[in-house]
Amino acid sequence: MDLHESGEMYLETILMLKNKNEYVRSIDIAHEMNFSKPSVSRAIKILKESQLITVDQKGYIDFTDKGCQIAEKVYNRHTTLTDFLVTLGVSQKQAEDDACRLEHIISEESYQCIRQFLKKQS
Repeated sequence: MDLHESGEMYLETILMLKNKNEYVRSIDIAHEMNFSKPSVSRAIKILKESQLITVDQKGYIDFTDKGCQIAEKVYNRHTTLTDFLVTLGVSQKQAEDDACRLEHIISEESYQCIRQFLKKQS
């Protein structure tokens, strides 16, 4: 799994699910991402080996400090880029879809400029 994109997507999904529910399991991720359980199990194994998440005996997933930092960074990029695109006139749904792709490839410089632009608009 390329952590730069798919791993980040898994971490972001775990964060969003944790914001909705107290506990997150692999099956919850599979349903949310519309992926097969074996695909999610493989990704969870890799995230666990990378020390980004922990999985307890009941199968509940939690973040390590490093995993939480990455998930929050990706999620913040997603929401900022969505807001930016909506500000430009893109529909909410399309902005969310596009932000999901852009959040993984945008440079830090461009992202920071977008953040500053949005701050000036508020």
